[in-house]
Amino acid sequence: MAGVALGIALPLALLRERWGPAALAVLTLLVTSFLVWAVIRRQGRDLSRASETSRLMETVLRTSRERLWSIGPDGRFTFSGPMSQELVGYAPSELLGKHFGDIIEPDDLAEALRNRINLEGPDSSWCGLVTVCRHRDGSRVLVEVSGRPIFDGQGQKRGFEGTNRALDTLATGALAAQGSRAGVEAMLASRNLLTAFQPILNLDTGAVIGAEALTRFLSSESPGISPEAWFVEAASVGLGVDLELLTLQSALAAAAGLPEELYIAVNLSPRACLDHRVPDVLGLCGIPLRRIVLELTERHEVTDYGQLSSVLAPLRRMGVRIAVDDAGAGFASMRHIVELRPHMIKLDREIIAGINTDTGQRALGAAMVGFAAQIGASLVAEGIETDAELETVKLLGMTAAQGYLLGRPTVKTEEWKLWGPTTTDDIGQPSRNSTQD
Repeated sequence: MAGVALGIALPLALLRERWGPAALAVLTLLVTSFLVWAVIRRQGRDLSRASETSRLMETVLRTSRERLWSIGPDGRFTFSGPMSQELVGYAPSELLGKHFGDIIEPDDLAEALRNRINLEGPDSSWCGLVTVCRHRDGSRVLVEVSGRPIFDGQGQKRGFEGTNRALDTLATGALAAQGSRAGVEAMLASRNLLTAFQPILNLDTGAVIGAEALTRFLSSESPGISPEAWFVEAASVGLGVDLELLTLQSALAAAAGLPEELYIAVNLSPRACLDHRVPDVLGLCGIPLRRIVLELTERHEVTDYGQLSSVLAPLRRMGVRIAVDDAGAGFASMRHIVELRPHMIKLDREIIAGINTDTGQRALGAAMVGFAAQIGASLVAEGIETDAELETVKLLGMTAAQGYLLGRPTVKTEEWKLWGPTTTDDIGQPSRNSTQD
């Protein structure tokens, strides 16, 4: 108040003097100059701080082992840090506009979203979610993800932001904290898992012709671990094949609840196929072997196709079908096809996602249709999520598909029963000699 009073009284006092107007003008100029200088100085300090903050953020982005990211309400990336190149093989600019589901398998994504709920804090943020991202070359990368929701001025959620980092095999998050081997051994002993099935449809008739088995691990100690992360962790402590055989047994036991007309697709790595226990597991399961399709995954590189072929030959003679999973996703899938001559080829979602708008993907899809026909294999399009993708694969000549648009994985036997009966023959593929080596 004193300052205000002085500011009013001083000019009035000066104006009563003969020299007052001139003095007032000089004083006003001095005060104005001081204020301008103060504003410029403050702006300079702010710019300096902003520049320093920007420089520090740039340093963090370029040197941190964690990748910063943000996604919009539609699930598409709006920002990605430089570590994306090393983590998943995509430059930040390539990820902008991509859906985060493009670098996480649909099943791992669904499991991760379920696990996120168990890890959320009061503010809906989460830390320590372990899942698996898919590298551009088709390999799997075990990652830990933390994040939080972004809200607009009205309190409406408009996306998410956070970080993720690769986990090495010696420190793989939640399981490593309690002892990796002990955690996997506990799962093997408790057999605490479920099998979900996802329907596979004949696109000509709309009938369900098969179902893929997908494992759901139940662990209160490690709720944030995705199925693929369990397999990666088990492999890192020498128990990968044991865990695969457990899930194989569980899937075949659960398959008793499926309609008898459907084939059962079960995932097995090439390394697990070499295990001497596999024929017994298949032979004692009670399911007719002609209904079983072994989907070869890419968890491990095949170093000796001759050995693998010789092991698969008696299984083929028993009636078991062979499929190559994730065709087109990585370095090994096409060589699997050439070397093993599978009965079925399953096209990876990376080829299917957006196939309706990408001419290159459509050309590759059309080529795979022709290639499959030449070698007498059936073709299944994986990961169908939109009507446009479905119509496109139909136009390309693909006759079987699976994906969230056609049916989500479920553990409910009452839903499985709705998938039959079907009038298609065997596994809905061109006639093929099941005893072929």
